[in-house]
Amino acid sequence: MLTRNNMIIVGMADLNATKTPGALTTLGLGSCVGIALYDPFNRVAGLAHIMLPDSTQIQNNSNAAKFADTAAIKLISDMQRLGAKKEHLKAKIAGGAQMFAFTSANESMRIGDRNVEATIRLLKILGIPILARDTGDNYGRTVELYADDGRFLIKTIGHGSRLL
Repeated sequence: MLTRNNMIIVGMADLNATKTPGALTTLGLGSCVGIALYDPFNRVAGLAHIMLPDSTQIQNNSNAAKFADTAAIKLISDMQRLGAKKEHLKAKIAGGAQMFAFTSANESMRIGDRNVEATIRLLKILGIPILARDTGDNYGRTVELYADDGRFLIKTIGHGSRLL
């Protein structure tokens, strides 16, 4: 487990969970989506950095953290091992940018939008409310999630920082 400034680093197509006083970060969310889950009663946090919306469309889909349709399920399981309760979980999401301009209306080029849509759909199915989101546009984001109180800090270059 890589750490930076006492933060657990969640890589691309990766996920991790921690208890208070831990914190998680993922760098460089472009079209990828950061799914932050938090149990405020047990103070357990989890963060996934998903790259693609649907594991069933990819032949090599063994990495559950890579896909919107499988990452949250694995993350919930990991958080439950740390004492979280599924019925207490709240979500915040970030990312899903359109990093490059395409003149084509080809659906496969809308990867950021598709990642956000798949994430929202899965969280709804799982019954986890999304309290806040910072998605879309055309710029990358780095996020930090704090297990002590569920703070979700979004950092950008040229667009400031904001707390969700």
